[in-house]
Amino acid sequence: MSPLPSRRPVSSRRVVAIRGERRLELPDDLVTEEPLEVRVGDPRGTTQPVAVTMRTPGHDFELAVGFLLSEGVVSDRSWVRSVAYCLPDGKEQELNVVTVGLDRSVDLGRRRAVPVSAACGVCGTATLDDLQTRCAAVPAGPPFRIATVLALPDRLRAHQHLFARTGGLHGAAAFGRDGDVLVAREDIGRHNAVDKVVGWAALDGRLPLSDAVLVVSGRVSFEIVQKAAVAAIPVVVAVSAGSSLAVDTAERLGICLVGFARGDRANIYAHPERLGD
Repeated sequence: MSPLPSRRPVSSRRVVAIRGERRLELPDDLVTEEPLEVRVGDPRGTTQPVAVTMRTPGHDFELAVGFLLSEGVVSDRSWVRSVAYCLPDGKEQELNVVTVGLDRSVDLGRRRAVPVSAACGVCGTATLDDLQTRCAAVPAGPPFRIATVLALPDRLRAHQHLFARTGGLHGAAAFGRDGDVLVAREDIGRHNAVDKVVGWAALDGRLPLSDAVLVVSGRVSFEIVQKAAVAAIPVVVAVSAGSSLAVDTAERLGICLVGFARGDRANIYAHPERLGD
């Protein structure tokens, strides 16, 4: 199930740089933004498009599987029998289409061919009640050390290598209780980066991530908490704010949501009991 090399996540361009009163023509690295179409296939060989998302190439198989899990198209990793790029003619652009082969047929209903921007997930496709129907609350567990949790945003930045080159990507990572990184992923879409983390865990047989902390760059929307709930992640940490629906979702699904985590300061929006000294 190893993917073929995808397109480069960074593209080179020439820019006119203003340096005081000088104008210089310099090379610059930009984050690559390209569409990825996610399809599902059934045992009969019939394929259906599910969504098109704007993403940064790399870890496309993880993104596809993580997206299908997060959106409830598949219930768990056991449904997935294969993941492959569509390469009928060997054309490079077909590296922008991934088909996830399933061991059963699925009814996509209103999810079929949903366009997804790089700015947010499939907004409005799932309500909080829908999410609670298919996701149980994350079980209680021993608290995480607050000092360890607050140190994680800095550790995430240390793994954002493409952001250091381009300044144009979001990052997401799962960390263990000891603060060691389990996986870190980058993408132009915040939700895509999280889907790559969830997809990695699914394909590697690590779900549920009930002993992990999810750390994301930027703000936390409903979609981010939704994806954490699917992976049974008990703590979500962000360097910026949480939205009202993100907080409501975290509260109802037993997830500790932490925002504005910078240095020794943070706001705990939901379930503070999951953090201890």
